[in-house]
Amino acid sequence: MAGLISANVFLLGFLISSVLIDYKESEKLPGELAANLMSILDEVSTVYKRNQTELVRACLEYTLELTQTIKNWFYKKENTDTLMNKLSRLNDYLDGLESVAGAGSVSRIKSEQSAIRRTIIRVRTIRGTSFAPSGYAIAEAMNILVIIGLLLTQIGTFFEAVFFVGLIAFVNTYMLMLIKQLDNPFDYYSKASGVDEVSLMPLDEVLCLSKPLV
Repeated sequence: MAGLISANVFLLGFLISSVLIDYKESEKLPGELAANLMSILDEVSTVYKRNQTELVRACLEYTLELTQTIKNWFYKKENTDTLMNKLSRLNDYLDGLESVAGAGSVSRIKSEQSAIRRTIIRVRTIRGTSFAPSGYAIAEAMNILVIIGLLLTQIGTFFEAVFFVGLIAFVNTYMLMLIKQLDNPFDYYSKASGVDEVSLMPLDEVLCLSKPLV
């Protein structure tokens, strides 16, 4: 029985350590998106201070709208194709902006645009891919076997048996649920969403800070 419990603990430890690697990376992604968007807004707003044309102002407004679209995409209110098309349509403004701001500014904006595209693809991959589904199946089977094994094992008095079986079953089941929850840190859109999702506060700050610019 001790060997079965040890094997179950080892499997749960392997799953949670693997999932936490993606989770720690995911924590950085909204901040990276926010930094890219703020860089674009800073660049365009600097140009706007020198040349207050309608085109530059429209580019500022479009970047702010793009930020809101990205946030909606996290909640699956916008699909990925729509977001990617909207990101590409930023080029329509950049073509006209080059004559006002120069090639250097446009090149920096396009670099940030490319970084946003890469981050979006990474987020889509993380939230669309479950880590080792077979590992979860084995962990669930092991959890059930451990509980059955404990029920069949003589453990002191009745109350001692209830306590230890209940405690081990609770810890194992909770750990398995926690691992599944952490496996998708961008699960804002389902009924299972909770406090374990990565914070989108950086995007909210971009929206808040950029409104005075337009």
